[in-house]
Amino acid sequence: FNCSILIFFFCNRDTFSFYFRTGVALITPFKEDFSIDIDALKRIVNFSIDGGIEYLVVLGTTAENATLSQDEKELVIQTVIEVNAGRLPLVLGVGGNNTVKVVEELKTRDLSSFVAILSVSPYYNKPTQEGIYQHFKAVSEASPIPVILYNVPGRTASNMLPATVIRLANDFENIVAIKEAAGDMVQAMQLLKNKPKDFLVISGDDMIALPIVLAGGAGVISVIGQGFPKEFSEMIRLGLNRKVDEAYKSQYVLSDCIDMIFEQGNPAGIKEVFKILGISENVVRLPLVTVDESLANRLSVFVKNIDKNA
Repeated sequence: FNCSILIFFFCNRDTFSFYFRTGVALITPFKEDFSIDIDALKRIVNFSIDGGIEYLVVLGTTAENATLSQDEKELVIQTVIEVNAGRLPLVLGVGGNNTVKVVEELKTRDLSSFVAILSVSPYYNKPTQEGIYQHFKAVSEASPIPVILYNVPGRTASNMLPATVIRLANDFENIVAIKEAAGDMVQAMQLLKNKPKDFLVISGDDMIALPIVLAGGAGVISVIGQGFPKEFSEMIRLGLNRKVDEAYKSQYVLSDCIDMIFEQGNPAGIKEVFKILGISENVVRLPLVTVDESLANRLSVFVKNIDKNA
């Protein structure tokens, strides 16, 4: 696709939902010496694309972004851009708890290969709702491309409440969506009920992605989707097409594995899946550690038997 054309289209919220159904937050694969495994990253991108994923998120939380140097981040970005070769829309994670630094990155980084940024609510500082609003006001005004908000209170220690999200959606046209990962179906339904018509609510929780879609959500930014791209993306498409029974059949096949990949931390679980599939090693950087033998064995049984359970 022509990325500049897509950016033009995506500035109109109505067209955004056509492309943004199942996205995946890509891992950063490492070698045993903890350096970035570029060949594995290329395999993961191709595996996701070949499996039916509809867009890729680069340098999100699942990428272990906090442990990457600036040079490593650039290497990941350029590798994904090159191997993707314009096949899918790309979203870049640009966020943080220092508003000035986020704004500076948005003003100086070349974002021409990306259709949107994914920007996490400020973590650690524990801002008020007004502080969150003012942060994203500054992000909106600085960003040359559409903004997807990211609410993940389990990591940020503060919850971006629906009223704040709706206020931002109404006040800034280029804030086009939210990745909602509070794990709270009631909160998600409040967003869906009160949002502007063309604002997208994207699930950030794999386990409740289908219920959110069936309640009116636009899709998901997934972790498990990159390990099982065909199965997970088809589940979301079935949900969007209101084929409820078929969609839930897929949900119940995957649900045990969704629990398992988060049981001992993300991305240790999904990296173990890639190890079992022979796509990359399971190496994470401290303070994360790899899954234990028990979980590795359970994941192996699931992966090797998924076709039988489908």
